[in-house]
Amino acid sequence: MRRIEKKITDKQIIEEILQYADICRIAIMDGSLPYIVPLNYGYKNGIFYFHSAKDGRKIELLKKNNRVCFEVEDDYEILKDKKACKWGLKYRSVIGYGTVEFLENKDEKIFGLDVLMEKYGSSNNFYDDATLEKVYVLKLTIETMTGKKSGNWD
Repeated sequence: MRRIEKKITDKQIIEEILQYADICRIAIMDGSLPYIVPLNYGYKNGIFYFHSAKDGRKIELLKKNNRVCFEVEDDYEILKDKKACKWGLKYRSVIGYGTVEFLENKDEKIFGLDVLMEKYGSSNNFYDDATLEKVYVLKLTIETMTGKKSGNWD
């Protein structure tokens, strides 16, 4: 990281960002170009969980190459100034790399969906077999990540 003073070294703060951000973006390779997808997610114990239809560009690309880059950020604020070059952004973000797998086991799929639903406020979840058959539950295991912040977070 070029601006070492912006690096987040406190693992608890990184976990907080991963828990409370609303959207996770994953970058998947499509030949020689990246393809970025914003996703709702659940996060628990170093793992992201996503749900998806069983077809589409994202799924096709992940089946070819399951290595991804991810990014999340929590609350941000644009910092305005009278001079254009003095504008800035207050933010906290986490960027990392990991591997996506398609969960096939019914209990693992339910666990992943429960983690995702709990994040957005649902605790009474029921998934019938037909619903579970229609969706993929994707598990992204984090391999490396770094946190970065800008602005006054104290």
